[in-house]
Amino acid sequence: MVASAAVAAAVVRAAAFPVSRQTMSHDPQYPPPGPDTAQPATEWPLEPNSVEMRAAIDAVAARIVDHVASLPDQPACGNADTEDVARAVRRARESVPTTGSDLEELLDYLFSEAVPRSFNTAGPGYLAYIPGGGLFDSALAAWIADSVNRYVGVFAAAPVLAQLEANVVAWFADIIGYPSAARGILTSGGSLANFTGIVTARRERLPENFLDGVIYVSDQAHHSVSRAASLAGFPSSAVRVLPSDGKFRLDVDALVKAVGEDRAAGRRPFLIVGSAGTTNSGAIDPLVALADVAAAEDLWFHVDGAYGGFFAMTARGREALVGMERADSVVLDPHKSLFLPYGVGCLLVRDGGALHRTHTVRAEYMPPMQDDADMVDFCEISPELSRGFRGLKVWLPMKRHGLEAFRDSLDEKLDLIEWATAQLESMPEVEIVAAPQVTVVAWRWTPAMVESADLDELNRDLMKRINLRNHVYLTSTRLDGKFVIRICVLSFRTHGDRMEAALADIRNSMAEMAAELAGSAS
Repeated sequence: MVASAAVAAAVVRAAAFPVSRQTMSHDPQYPPPGPDTAQPATEWPLEPNSVEMRAAIDAVAARIVDHVASLPDQPACGNADTEDVARAVRRARESVPTTGSDLEELLDYLFSEAVPRSFNTAGPGYLAYIPGGGLFDSALAAWIADSVNRYVGVFAAAPVLAQLEANVVAWFADIIGYPSAARGILTSGGSLANFTGIVTARRERLPENFLDGVIYVSDQAHHSVSRAASLAGFPSSAVRVLPSDGKFRLDVDALVKAVGEDRAAGRRPFLIVGSAGTTNSGAIDPLVALADVAAAEDLWFHVDGAYGGFFAMTARGREALVGMERADSVVLDPHKSLFLPYGVGCLLVRDGGALHRTHTVRAEYMPPMQDDADMVDFCEISPELSRGFRGLKVWLPMKRHGLEAFRDSLDEKLDLIEWATAQLESMPEVEIVAAPQVTVVAWRWTPAMVESADLDELNRDLMKRINLRNHVYLTSTRLDGKFVIRICVLSFRTHGDRMEAALADIRNSMAEMAAELAGSAS
């Protein structure tokens, strides 16, 4: 009786819920033979048929191609009414939609209203912060990865795909000069990579009661390091911020002194964080000296190379980054200096076993993990269990274009920042506050007719005027207590013509302001 009831219930469910087109397609008689094989609209809106998928792909592709092709002509920092429109969207916050909308209408809204009202981070004029690239081939890879939707966190679930991602990590290890025993993970970005690096260092260098551990950073280190320390359970007092030198690099003498003081006070120094290209000025800490201190004091040496690390592919970058290969862990951001779309960071660890010791936790429902040291289960060496197939976003463009294409583009950025700096130096009353160590220059205008106390406000006005011309977008920071304007050249779409436009806007904005100053003084 029970079995009969179950069968009857199954029949009722089958009648109420028609078999999906995907299931029916296994039947050799479906679709039925005949001259008209066009597929009708699917009965299941979440399962489009091949005709519907192609139509949707064509519609989206048309918008994307037009958008990417027009990037050089788009405003560098978005439409002027961006914040007002965002507030209006918030005020008119819609309820959860109960019925579907037309795809073309949704695409109209995204590409005509929403996308243009943002920083043009993928455009050639974005010289702000640390630019993200947006390689088209990487976008194709993301589409493939999301469409096939394979799980690579466990090797057994997709062995070939997991190995492709492991190969990508191995490429990165080769680029920075790590040994074959190194392992690493792809993350959402440098912040999560720094967090994972600090947790790994904590596990390797400190006991379970780790609250008296000390982390040493410079006053130019990225703020994600302090945040990562907090998330890793350390009190704010555990992060000891040390002064930087005249080139905004960590002061090694101050580091040695601080380590000695902390040991004498009964604390546990365990981690030095060096920067391979700071956000403020692009400064590269004295990596060889920091590696020497770490070795002498038995400290973990972590290098944040999120911005500058991939310049090791170039001859100039390799020379500037000597010592990075001695670090215990290194952070890289492919979505910065490898030009990928946002969402791909990397942590490399010299001793791959340290990642295993930090992250391995077994569960009964999981498949067996790999015993072969050459095969990797990413869930065993990272904080993430559920994760996307990030590796394809690197693998596809690297395989399609080869390392030389990326190296040449990075070399071009080094050339462009050298040229821009020389142009700034040739301008009267321009002060170079931080000369390029990678591809950032920090500078300010110091006209004699303006009091020193007013220079910050003057340069704020100057930067605003440059940006309002909308050919380039620049940002600022503070160095030595001064408001300075930054130029960061990193986009693979930025070439000589855009840099010439940037310098023309700088000159014209200065001339405009100088005329106003002269007029007000007369």
